[in-house]
Amino acid sequence: MTDRTTVTDNPSERQYELWLGDERVGLATYATTDGVVTVPHVETDPAHQGQGFAALLMAGLIDDLRARSLKIRPLCPYAAQYMRDRPDTHDLYA
Repeated sequence: MTDRTTVTDNPSERQYELWLGDERVGLATYATTDGVVTVPHVETDPAHQGQGFAALLMAGLIDDLRARSLKIRPLCPYAAQYMRDRPDTHDLYA
């Protein structure tokens, strides 16, 4: 993440959010069951697509899951490809 971006878990909305300053520029929806976080959808706002924000969102999400000892089931094609491309995340697969 850059010093201008933050990834936060918004459990009431069941989504991780990527913030650029005070603007939400992306989100990843999820459901949690028995220590497994299923991620069916990752998106970046159209005005911010193609700038690497989805990768920043996934990196923050992965870091949070690892810190909380949770596993991930990436159903979203982007999330699944992100993890396939990064062997250091494979230990988090559910």
